[in-house]
Amino acid sequence: MDKLSLKELLHYIDESIDVVKMRFVPIESVDDFLRTPEGNEKLDAIILRIQTIGEAIKNIDKHHRGFMEQAAPAEYWSHIIKLRELISHHYLDLDAEIIFDICEEKLDELQGYIRTLERNING
Repeated sequence: MDKLSLKELLHYIDESIDVVKMRFVPIESVDDFLRTPEGNEKLDAIILRIQTIGEAIKNIDKHHRGFMEQAAPAEYWSHIIKLRELISHHYLDLDAEIIFDICEEKLDELQGYIRTLERNING
């Protein structure tokens, strides 16, 4: 992911959010993640995508310091990077409810910020 351009990383994040939203459609409660093997698979797939979104944001922040703040404060992006760290290094500590809340309440906002940044670089 380090070798992708800024434009490619933003596009990847935008597409990944769409994938997470699609995977989340049949999920109506946290229990839908936990009740069945299929729900667990969906949870794992969503978590992996959220992790890669965090990785992409971390790379943008590393190579284009301050760029992300055109859309949201540094603290906002820091929370996403910290979630990526939690997923990467403390997976067993993850709570399905946190992932459910992110999918239900945070993705639209993030996608709006990403699309703002995409427009900013596309002119």
